[in-house]
Formats: sequence, structure tokens, C-alpha cells
Amino acid sequence: MTTSGSFRGASAEALRTLTSALDQVSGDLTAVGQDLFRVAALLRGEPALRRVATDQSVATEAKQALLSQLLTGKVGAPVVDLAGRATGQRWTATRDLADALEHLGVLATVRSAGAEASRLEDELFEVAQLVGNNPELRDALSDPARSTEDKQQLVSGLLAGKALPGTVTLAEQSVTGSYRTVGVALGAFQQTAAAAAKQAVAEVRVAKPLADADRQRLVDVLSRQYGKPVHVNVVVDADVIGGIRVEIGDDVIDGTVSNRLDSARRALAV
Repeated sequence: MTTSGSFRGASAEALRTLTSALDQVSGDLTAVGQDLFRVAALLRGEPALRRVATDQSVATEAKQALLSQLLTGKVGAPVVDLAGRATGQRWTATRDLADALEHLGVLATVRSAGAEASRLEDELFEVAQLVGNNPELRDALSDPARSTEDKQQLVSGLLAGKALPGTVTLAEQSVTGSYRTVGVALGAFQQTAAAAAKQAVAEVRVAKPLADADRQRLVDVLSRQYGKPVHVNVVVDADVIGGIRVEIGDDVIDGTVSNRLDSARRALAV
């Protein structure tokens, strides 16, 4: 999962520098995100270009001129500038350059949602649930015989008129193959959205849907416990029987009836 915490050493410092540069970009952030995805795809598809762009023995000015020549007219000026800045950074691994530009694309797309960022998080989770619970859709989106464009059209067709533009953009990006699976990609994108809002993400499993008041009480309790806002994803799971299971980061709080029954069975078996 490529989140900001996945980069190490020089690449982590490079990403921080580029994120600060992205902070200064205004205007159509949806377009900026899409352009960053295009540049990341170009670098992944052209290993020779990627090696040159990350080669510290090549003058930064020469690398910037090369990328400017390739990108001008194909992506917006802010992304030409960001890509040029990226060539002036040191990278722990050559693949980190494309991964970092994709991460910036996700961040720009998240920011494009503005006040609806929380809704975007919810929608990313719902799309992941839709894919995970639908074997035919999951197989179609992972089929190597289908083109990326075909998969993106399938996703956008499913979400058209039902989700935020940023959600559609990120769902389309999730099928490009830069992550192991579509579900992993969507999970990484939601983590980026949560981090941008300085939130933690909790997955809550219950036997039946939570009432709005109960959900808000849970959010309040978890936010106090972890000292930061917590975004709650609720999964209705009949196997839970009753009670609640909360997973947040590496922490698991399992107060489900099924867990207590399992514990009782183990105790009886001793």
C-alpha cells in the first residue's frame, strides 16, 4: 500500500518537499490530480525515462528540460512544474518517483472535494465494499485481458451520477494496476484522505446497521481515546451475532458475541 508512510530515506524527504509544493497549487485540483496520474503512468511505462529522471549524475536542468518538452501541452503547467521539481530530488528507488507523483495525484483529488472530503472517504469505502462483495465485478476489474480504459469505463459507468467527481477519479485510478488489487488501492486512497484531514480510520463490524446517534457516540468515544478525529467505516456482518468489533490501525477491540463464544469454546477445550 503506497501511502506517505511507505516511503523511506531520501524518498520520504522528497515527498515532503513535493507535498509542500503541491500546497501552493490552486485552481482545478481535479485536473491537477488527473495530470499527476498521467505523468506517473508515463514514468511507469517508460523505464529508461524513469532512470534518467532519477539519475543524480544528470544535471537537474537537463532533466527538467526533457520532462518539460515531453509534458508541455499534454498536462497543465502546475504539473509540469511539479514533475520538474521531482527530478531535482533524491530517490531511494527509481520506482518511488512514479509512486510519489501518484500519491500527490491522490492528495490533489482528495483536496478537490473540499468540504465534502468526509463524503469522499465514505464513498471510497463503499466502492471497495461493492467490489469486494461482487465476484463478477472484482473479476472484471482484475482481468488482465481487459484494457485499463475498459475497466475505467466500467467503473465510471457504475458511479456516474452517484458519487463525487473525486471519488470517480480515484476509482478509475484504482484499476490501473499500480496496486496489487483494486481493494488495496481504494484502501490506500482512503488512508490518504484520512491523513489529509488528520484523522484515523476505524473499521467497525456489527450485526446490524448502527443508528445515527449510536454511530456518533462511537465516533466521539474513539476520537477521545485516540486524541484525534476518527472516521468510522461500518461493516454489517451477520457472523458478528451481536456486540461490536473495532479495528483501528494495529489495534483491535473485539466485543462481539461470536468472539466471546469462541473464547468459551477454547476454555472448555483446555
